[in-house]
Amino acid sequence: MRPIVPPPIVGLAAAGALWCAATYLPALTIAFPGRIVVAALCAGTGVLIEGVGVVTFLLRKTTVNPLRPERAGSLVVSGLYRISRNPMYLGMAILLTGWSLYLGTMAAVMILPAFVWLLTEIQIKPEEVALESVFGEDYQSYKTRVRRWI
Repeated sequence: MRPIVPPPIVGLAAAGALWCAATYLPALTIAFPGRIVVAALCAGTGVLIEGVGVVTFLLRKTTVNPLRPERAGSLVVSGLYRISRNPMYLGMAILLTGWSLYLGTMAAVMILPAFVWLLTEIQIKPEEVALESVFGEDYQSYKTRVRRWI
């Protein structure tokens, strides 16, 4: 299976689902002191993690195109990639967590895990197959040392 949906589109769909839940299911909305601050910290952390992941790929001169993982020019295993095999996607999930906190929707307990599951199935697993074919044992070894998400 080849990735066919750009992960930012999946992220935007999840963000839209969170917004719809907050708008049309107000009974699931909660507020707590400091919610906006915590939301901003989550969102900022997510953007930072995504940005560092992208910059790391660019510095290593490898593709950031998630639809063409077989074009990877090098296997990135340093920096954030020592902690997570997918820090860009992890950053996106943290950003969505911040968005859900900002909206105050408890629907996030269903939507965020669905986002992680969907991205794993339609993007990450096909990427892993492609990267194994490109990098072979190096990638297999990397997979044994570093978890998929965190």
